[in-house]
This record gives sequence, C-alpha cells and structure tokens, in this order.
Amino acid sequence: MVNDIDLEAFRQEVKQFLADNARPEILEAGRKSTSAFAPFKEVMAWQKILADKGWAAPSWPKEYGGPGWNIFQRYIFSEECARARMPTLLPQNVQMIGPAIIGYGTAEQKAQYLPRILTGEDFWCQGYSEPGAGSDLASLKCKAEREGDEFVLNGSKTWTTYAHHANKMFALVRTDSTGKLQRGITFILLDMDSPGLEVRPMLGLDGEYEQCEVFFTDVRVPVANVIGQIDDGWSVAKYLLEFERGGSAYGAALVPAFERLLQVCNKADNRGRRAMDKPGVRRQMSDLYIQLRALEHTEKAVNSKLSHGDNPGPTASMLKILGTEVMQLFSEVQVRVAGFDALPLQTEALHVGSPVAEIGSGDFLTAMPYYLNSRAASIYAGTNEIQRSLLAKAILAQ
Repeated sequence: MVNDIDLEAFRQEVKQFLADNARPEILEAGRKSTSAFAPFKEVMAWQKILADKGWAAPSWPKEYGGPGWNIFQRYIFSEECARARMPTLLPQNVQMIGPAIIGYGTAEQKAQYLPRILTGEDFWCQGYSEPGAGSDLASLKCKAEREGDEFVLNGSKTWTTYAHHANKMFALVRTDSTGKLQRGITFILLDMDSPGLEVRPMLGLDGEYEQCEVFFTDVRVPVANVIGQIDDGWSVAKYLLEFERGGSAYGAALVPAFERLLQVCNKADNRGRRAMDKPGVRRQMSDLYIQLRALEHTEKAVNSKLSHGDNPGPTASMLKILGTEVMQLFSEVQVRVAGFDALPLQTEALHVGSPVAEIGSGDFLTAMPYYLNSRAASIYAGTNEIQRSLLAKAILAQ
C-alpha cells in the first residue's frame, strides 16, 4: 500500500485490462518487435485503445490527459505490458513531443496538439540529426529564414525514425548563425505534407525501413508553430532529450524478457539437452540478472523525478547509459543462448500477419534482428560517451 493505493489491486486491474484488450494482431506485433519501434499499424491501434481508457500517457500530469499515477503504478503498468508482450508505444508522441509542449507550449498549442498526440491521430517524427550534426547537434545547418509570419526551411535531416509514417514533425532549425552555436536554434512544428518536403526511407541491417532522410526545399512553416522562444530552441531540445533519455522503463521491459529467456534456457530439447547447460551460459545469465536488478532499482529512483512532469535533469543521462548498455548485454546473451537458431534472418516472417512460416520453435525469431537493432541503443538520443561528459559537467564539476 502506497499513499492509500493498493498496488496489488492495481496490478490485477492492469492484467485484466490487458487480457480484455489484447487483440491477436497487437500481441503478434509485440512478439515481433525488434527495437524500440514496434510495427506501426498495430502499435497505433494499441495506443488508441489505451487513450480511450485514459492510459496512453502514464507520466503526463492529469490535467493534460494523464491517468494521475504515481511512480509505482507507472512501473507496474510498464512491467505488466512487457510481461503480456504488448508492443511499446512509439516514443515520439507521448514521451517526447508531448512533454515538450506541456513544458514550453502556449495554452493554444497545448489545446491544439495534446489531445491528438494522446489518441495517435497525429503521429510525430523527430527532425534533429543531420548528415553533419548527430551527437554534435549544435552544429545543425538546416536553415529557416523568416518572411513575415512564416519561416522558409531549406536543408535536410537524417536518421528520422518512422518519418514515412508521420503526418507531423518537431524539428530544430537554424534561425541565426551569428553567435554561439547553441543560440540561433529554433524548435518548430510542421506538417509532413508541406510542399517542398520529401521523405526517403532507408533500409536497415535487419531488412526493415525504420530510419529516413528528410529534405526541405523552400518549405513554409507559420511562425506560430514555434515552441518556446525563437533562437532559444536549444532549451526546448535539452528538455525533450531528458525525457527521451530518462523516460523509458528499461528494467520493466527487460526483467520479463529475462524471465522468458530463463524459461527457454531450462527447457530440454528432444535429446534432453538444455541451453542452461552450455559452457558459460549459467554465468552469463547470472551476470545479466544482477545487472538487470541493479538497473531496475536505479530506474525507479530516477524516474520518480518525472512525477507530475518534473524535469529529470542530468540523472536522465545516467539512466540512458545504464539502460541501453544492459539492453545490449541482454541481446548478446540471448544470441549466445540461441546459438545456431539465431542465425536465420527471417525478415518476411517478422511482418504481422505474414503467411511465411517461422523457422524453428519461434523462441528466437527476433534474437538476431533485436541484437542488430540494439547496437544503435548507445548512439541514439546522444551517444553514451556524450552522456558521460554531461554527467561529468553537471555533477562532478560542482
């Protein structure tokens, strides 16, 4: 019992809701997710179900459509969704642009955008990285020149996840080049069907189109679409990135995944052999378990700062480092446990509703693509090396 909330009763409520709403195609999307980005059609259908229940944005303040849960309820919800193998909601909407608008948007912008972010009627992509500005984001050059009540955009963005599905983008653009690099950057919202905007999907190592290039040629965007102050978009971007880095429940997702992997390790094949008996597997699983539990406890402490929309600060960098590195370790151990069963890259079988039969038992269908996708985890949202520098500056330099 925490603050007069019966957490076990809440857990049972979540389990029942998931059981009642776990459509087969949504469950299949969860089982076949190979990265932080689940199959688009099915995950957006799941978001609509959650929005109808009022559960689409667990960390949002109640006045903006959040459920009003405390940190323990949010963690239980994430954990039970992972245990039921529901697809994880795409982070751009409720985890990234939503908090940015809540923190920096005007009353009119909140009223216009937040309801449609919750329901998924609008799906947003993130226009941050450029060919010459990734981790060094302040070097971005995508230019926005003001003409009356509009900005005219020219330039490009890259690594723009699911831009080919999005109807909206939040982007950082260069509005002043005369001063410090971090100054002169503006945070702006735009429509993906704007004249002069082109999206080119890129094929990933796992055989899927997840990342995109986006090109702007004289794209006109109203000045009213600026979030925060013109030339001070860096403040909004940092705020958003702290939610992106610190708003995920890595442990809540990985602990149930570890439990499933442990079951597979202890399952005997037709010759009575177990993966757990392979040389080194027991030690690797033990090491992974210890790191997962350490991550889980650290994560609960850090994510408590997100209660009621609070800014997590530099501790978000610590959580991003821990979470992504344990995620990568899990992917490595899973491939070692799978052995030869992880070698086939069954791209077509990974599609929801695919008629292609899976090779093997299905226990390791996603092992190799998940491993490949996880290599990017320590790079996206700012490399882990950058995160360590931020921690040094924010904490050790005090």
